Amino acid sequence: MIGPLLVIAFGLWAAGAVVDLTLGPRHNAVRWIPYLSAAVGSALVAAVGVHAATGTPRLFDLGATFAFGRTLVLVDPLAGLFLTLTGVLGVAISGCAISWSARGEPRRGTASAYLVILGAATTIVVSADVFSFLFAWETLTLAFFGLVGSGRRRAATASWLTLGFGKVGAGALTIGVLLTAATNHSTELDTLHRLPHSTTEAIAFALVVVGFGAKVGLVPFHPWVPVAYQEAPGPTRAAMAGLAANVGFYGLWRWLGLFGRPPLWLAVAVLVLGGVTAVVGIAFGAVAGQLDRVIAHSSVEQAGVILVGYGVALAGKATGEPMVAALGLLAASLQVLAHALAKSALFGASTFLQADAGTGALDALSGVGRHRPVSGLAFGVGSLTLAGLPPSLGFVSEWLLLEALMQEYRLGPLAARLAMALAGALVALSLGVAALAFVRLVGLAVAGRTSARPGHPTAEGAAAIAGLAILAVPCLGLAAVTPWVIRYLARGLAEVTGPPGVLSALKSPWVLQPVVPNFSILSPSWLFVVLPIASAVVLLVTVVLSGGRVARIRRVPPWTSASTAVSGYTSFAYANPLRHVLANVLGSRRSVARRPASRPGEAAPVVVETVVTEPFVAYLFRPARALWLWLAVRARAVQSGRLDAYVAYMLGALAILLVVVAALH
Repeated sequence: MIGPLLVIAFGLWAAGAVVDLTLGPRHNAVRWIPYLSAAVGSALVAAVGVHAATGTPRLFDLGATFAFGRTLVLVDPLAGLFLTLTGVLGVAISGCAISWSARGEPRRGTASAYLVILGAATTIVVSADVFSFLFAWETLTLAFFGLVGSGRRRAATASWLTLGFGKVGAGALTIGVLLTAATNHSTELDTLHRLPHSTTEAIAFALVVVGFGAKVGLVPFHPWVPVAYQEAPGPTRAAMAGLAANVGFYGLWRWLGLFGRPPLWLAVAVLVLGGVTAVVGIAFGAVAGQLDRVIAHSSVEQAGVILVGYGVALAGKATGEPMVAALGLLAASLQVLAHALAKSALFGASTFLQADAGTGALDALSGVGRHRPVSGLAFGVGSLTLAGLPPSLGFVSEWLLLEALMQEYRLGPLAARLAMALAGALVALSLGVAALAFVRLVGLAVAGRTSARPGHPTAEGAAAIAGLAILAVPCLGLAAVTPWVIRYLARGLAEVTGPPGVLSALKSPWVLQPVVPNFSILSPSWLFVVLPIASAVVLLVTVVLSGGRVARIRRVPPWTSASTAVSGYTSFAYANPLRHVLANVLGSRRSVARRPASRPGEAAPVVVETVVTEPFVAYLFRPARALWLWLAVRARAVQSGRLDAYVAYMLGALAILLVVVAALH
């Protein structure tokens, strides 16, 4: 059943791409068909994922399909977890895209690029040979390039930036994978566990982490993320942030199970870089003035949080603590699930919210969620989840991650303990800033004061409402049944951590604990009982003690400092304290100037401007770009046009390559 369903899904996606490229979005009667084919194919992939996660592994040998070794397809429980997530997200995002396409906004090639993303992500998850995996990975990078461009001239810079960073990550991944394949003399992924513990293995492991990390936004490879996500059209942003980025985490999970014990220095590096990524991402997101920019920077922050959990798993495996490794990977997996659902809900809902406002500027979005209650509710639930507030799934996953980081005292090496302590502090800081950032979003876009909108907004459509419900409801519902979710995850994660590892986080059928007994416990299901009751009790006591005066309307002159009389706090004013507190991270620079008075006799107004600078762009990539251009100019001198000179260059390069290969052996 698995094979035919996958073939049908790929056939539907191919047919949808043909419809998009031939008929295009100019025909109202067919512009939604590619997204419908995406939804149906994704539903089939989700069915395959559930079957694989609860069944036995299936290996399909397609022979020399690509004339490069054997082409293998492996559908095991770990692949089943990510196929389930890919399929569910594909159905939901496609539903939003169906309603979005009815507005006549898509361009030719947008649906095709989205369908290629679905196909490439699915292929990456089921590939069991080196060539198929790398081919699908490169295809995903090219699909990102096409989706970000989408025929818009102003998006050319963003698309090339996406392609550039994608090629850097793909290059590191390719070198790492080919190193292992050359050492094992095999192109099958399941032979990687035969790689002897050596320097070559450590280098290959590090290159693989860099390759996958560049795709999800690990510092310093993160600058493309906010630029690309902001330029991608409509709900397809959710395909990049919530769907396609998950294959990067899948690769990290898969390679952790394939490789042997990781080097300790790699675990320390991932922990520190993950924590820095989380802080940098949310710091710039909290002060951004565009809605898409805030959400995109939040993707960087979430990637950092997830990678910290992965770093805990690396540290546990490197130091011989399998239970710590299992807890770290479980926390990271729950965070992947929470981020995928919530981020897709935010990008899906923001498509319709921005359509009403006609802009993505936060101040112009004041109260727009009141005009679209479905999108506003989905946006609020997604924000609650990414802020890590109870009773959402994000709260459970982040609680479990902090519990995992608190197990640092169980590790022997001092470097591992210090790295986990530092990562814990950075994650805690990022979670606090994230709460402020998403309070700003919800306060402005959903709960802000309403302002007059031109005309009446059209409804999202039944498909979009269903898609948003598929994304928003699990953000809360899965938190209530987290123990069941852990049992489902345990089937796939056992491929990496071993059978008993993840289930040790269950103290009882409905209570969670870290892997260490009597450390701390949490019942997410009980939160859904306690929180409403506690809220009702507080409200009742407040009403009784106030004698009913709590509901009385009191009218006082508004305080307008750092705010406007129309919308209250502006987005800039709300985030301004963070610009000062996190000035070292943001590179904040403030200038004060006086503008000429509008009329004689009036005091000249004082204007204060604050500019933030991305440190990795300003101090790493721009100097590197200048150096590269300088070298390119100097390299013109060797272009003599003589054939014998070029042959000498080739011989020199070959000699250097032979020396490197000999040194590796």
